[in-house]
Amino acid sequence: MSNSLFRQSFLIDSLYSDGALLSSEYTTDDGVLLKLHCPGVLEVIPPQLDEKTQHIVVSCAIHGKDAGPVELVNRIVSDIESGFQPVREHCLFIIAHLEALKHHTQFFDENLERLFDDKPRESSQELVIADNLKIFLKAFWKETSSENRWHFDLHSTLNPSSYHTFAISPKVRHTVRPKALVNFVELSHLDALVLANAPSSSFSWYTADCYSARSLAIALGQSSRLGQSLLDRFNAFDITLRDLCAREPNEHLPRKTKFYRVSRTIVRMNDDFDFIFSDEVENFTAFVHGEVFGHDGDKPLMAKNEGEAILFPDKYVSVGEQAALMVCPVTVRYEQDQLVYD
Repeated sequence: MSNSLFRQSFLIDSLYSDGALLSSEYTTDDGVLLKLHCPGVLEVIPPQLDEKTQHIVVSCAIHGKDAGPVELVNRIVSDIESGFQPVREHCLFIIAHLEALKHHTQFFDENLERLFDDKPRESSQELVIADNLKIFLKAFWKETSSENRWHFDLHSTLNPSSYHTFAISPKVRHTVRPKALVNFVELSHLDALVLANAPSSSFSWYTADCYSARSLAIALGQSSRLGQSLLDRFNAFDITLRDLCAREPNEHLPRKTKFYRVSRTIVRMNDDFDFIFSDEVENFTAFVHGEVFGHDGDKPLMAKNEGEAILFPDKYVSVGEQAALMVCPVTVRYEQDQLVYD
């Protein structure tokens, strides 16, 4: 048996793999089995599995500029391999788009985050990645209870944000917004939780829709290059995720999050499209009712609700693609353990 699964680390070995891995499996002194399925996909199996075991997917690098989340995941994996981080739940760690990460570009052929649906598409390297990830998920969650499935898809934002950390809960037909998920958000000290209002083609939507997983897309700061991320700004999230994987009680206090609902999606319909604010506008920048913030052809783009805010603005997308999300503050409550709003 090898004394280590990696030459350097999960991240470095995945980025620069030549196919000659020291080993595809490694067992820690505590009996935790690490199985490297391929570069960037690592399964972690605790010594005991039973009906209470949680099955947790932690993914990152759907986009190649999401360096902070990647380094966070790499640090957790390194601590698991050394035995410093205990693991009592079944985990799958994914660094998705290694080539884009290596070249510090969001993607090459098309946006990987928009490929997790069943629409027919032209072949691309991103489509190959999406199809392979679906295969790994199917095997990982085979014969598991939907109530025990979690997925945290970690990102960074291209734009600065009024909230340094926030999460998006996908809209699906299943009950995937239990109080336990909101507790995780608040223990992680995420500043805001955005509730989507329609199906999408994102990775977190796919896992929630197809597997009833408790799924979140989580934004951890602004994009940076590898080695330049300020990971201490995500300490509460790091600790909470580690506690979940270790099945250990949380020793820190939660912090109330702010809730938003997606009010609408702005899709670019014309070549003549522009926002009147700077490209560096912050996510969650709010507008007064009726305020014009751009145009799509002859149609002005304006706030339809008081305090309506913009998220992920991108005026450079192609015609027919999402140019922004609009969100509004919302008051929430629980019905039969599920988060709802009026």
